[in-house]
Amino acid sequence: MARILIPLPDLDFDTTEVAVPWRLFRDAGHEVVFASERGGSSPACDPLLLRGVLFGQLGADPEPRRFYAELAASPEFRAPLAWSAMVPSDFDALVLPGGHAQGMRQYLESAVLQAKVAEFARLDRPLGAICHGTVLLARARDPATGRSVLYGRRTTCLPKYMERTAYYLTAWTLGRYYRTYPAYVEDEVRSVLASVRDFERGPIHLLRRGTAVDDSAAFVVQDGRYVSARWPGDAYLFARRILAALPTAA
Repeated sequence: MARILIPLPDLDFDTTEVAVPWRLFRDAGHEVVFASERGGSSPACDPLLLRGVLFGQLGADPEPRRFYAELAASPEFRAPLAWSAMVPSDFDALVLPGGHAQGMRQYLESAVLQAKVAEFARLDRPLGAICHGTVLLARARDPATGRSVLYGRRTTCLPKYMERTAYYLTAWTLGRYYRTYPAYVEDEVRSVLASVRDFERGPIHLLRRGTAVDDSAAFVVQDGRYVSARWPGDAYLFARRILAALPTAA
């Protein structure tokens, strides 16, 4: 059994990007440990994703919503560690979910969390980041080089065309809900890579999502033990690739 660490903000993480990996990891017999800034009480996903962002559309699909209801009642979710208490070497894998609402800034801007992520990245163990989770990796600096831990790795992230389209479709009613920062996720991630060839956008589509039984619409990039994905539509394949990267003796 492996121990898999998933740090989260107090609010606004993506429902699917947390609930789907948790369910697949748990069903495979692994222990999932959550962490929040102060620890001790349950964090909460972006509530708009549970009820549908715009006229019931753009939110989490029914199955991830069911998984989230189970997750919210689980003991590991109700009693997370504090970020400062995380000991990276105690875990076999680290998974960094995303989310785009403003509560994510607590997670993305934390110097404590960035340092813990950089410490884990040096262990050469399975490391996963999806959507805005790659921003946290981009900001985590290797103390030996001063460079982002993404430097020298191949990666994907939330593509600019997806982020821009979601913003344009909803700005009239939700304002900057889909723009966590003025800079696009893709631009920040690209800026820390060793080469432009290290970024992979994936196929262009807006509506099709991978599911528990069909990965044809999903896209992930795997570089050694590092697995990255673009958005909630990749969550099932993302979780399966992390499971496959775990050492067989874990």
